[in-house]
Amino acid sequence: MIDEINRIIEKLEWEDGDEIVVEMAGTQVSGIDVGEVYNKKWQSPIGTRKYNKDAFIIISNQSRRDLTRSQPMDREHKPQHPYQPKKEVKKDET
Repeated sequence: MIDEINRIIEKLEWEDGDEIVVEMAGTQVSGIDVGEVYNKKWQSPIGTRKYNKDAFIIISNQSRRDLTRSQPMDREHKPQHPYQPKKEVKKDET
């Protein structure tokens, strides 16, 4: 597995000094204390980790993340179709 991750890192041309994080996603941890007697088919003791059938691995390069915030436009905002409020419909009082 580590050899495969290293091949991916080389393919993406990441450098040795980059902070690379490998995470497992698609898992769940039981957060409910079910006590001593519980239905093992439907419940798990607190802290039990289950891996979903569609679990996956995330490999991210924290050194290359773009953390700059979005900037306001450098021009006036003029939408092609300006907003027009809907006309109020009055109900017939009969």
